[in-house]
Amino acid sequence: MNIDMIHAAAKRIKGHGRVTPLLSSPYLDDIAGRKLLVKPECLQHTGSFKFRGAWSAISALSDDERKRGVIAFSSGNHAQGIPYAAAHFGAPSVVVMPSDAPALKIENTRALGAEVILYDRETEDRDEIGAKIAGDRALTLIKPFDNPQVIAGQGTIGLEIAEQAKDFGVTSGDVLVCCGGGGLTSGIALALEEQAPNMRARPVEPEGYDDVCRSLARGAIQRNEKQSGGLCDAIITPQPGELTFPIMRRLCGPGIVVTEEEVLKAMALIFQRLKVVAEPGGAVAVAAALFHADEIEGDNVIALISGGNVDGEVFKRALESI
Repeated sequence: MNIDMIHAAAKRIKGHGRVTPLLSSPYLDDIAGRKLLVKPECLQHTGSFKFRGAWSAISALSDDERKRGVIAFSSGNHAQGIPYAAAHFGAPSVVVMPSDAPALKIENTRALGAEVILYDRETEDRDEIGAKIAGDRALTLIKPFDNPQVIAGQGTIGLEIAEQAKDFGVTSGDVLVCCGGGGLTSGIALALEEQAPNMRARPVEPEGYDDVCRSLARGAIQRNEKQSGGLCDAIITPQPGELTFPIMRRLCGPGIVVTEEEVLKAMALIFQRLKVVAEPGGAVAVAAALFHADEIEGDNVIALISGGNVDGEVFKRALESI
């Protein structure tokens, strides 16, 4: 996994993915206590950054591999990115999803053309299910974060951040990233290492599901005790990836942990001040920027909104939280 792969992914994605902007609000700056720039990947195809990794991985396959088809496992956003990209290349897709994933994400995944297989994430292992089906059907397994081409696709966000921040006169500071297994965080960290060495990627996770933050603090991979039940379903993973953790350990700053109450308030403020819809897992980085200012260094901070695929009832709770 290296920066050359990210540049190659950027070339394959160009003209197909959206270049999302950097947004700002004086009101949010006041709360954050510094200049806050927000990158809304919720405006990306399928409503999240996962399109980038899916396109990168599927576009890198051979014609024969695409003809046989692909399989992925995901709680929802990778699940939607995979069939969206697969359909463009004429590749069949199968997606293994937890049965407690938001209904909207399951419906959208089916609507995009994927065969959806549901499982219980408390009692079943998605890695085992995905590997068995891939073997039985000769499908290519595209993991949601522990895949070099997926990491490369997510890293294209880091290339954009480095270039766009210059327009605001920002060349240093923390870049807060919504973090599950670390594909997005490690990809951005690799891109910043070359393109903006004075910027530092930092993972942000919800309370109770902070495996990456704990892993970085202890210098070894830690697992979450719980595998489901949290508000931020999009970024609940068992543990950091075998590929992603070494990258994050080398390049990232300390993680930040936010509460669900802070996430809901951040979702409401994002909507009020930026006119953008963020899902809970997609709002954790902005929550950290707004409510954990004492854990952030420098006069500027950049925060990612990783996705906007939220059920109506959850979004209503967010709007009622402030």
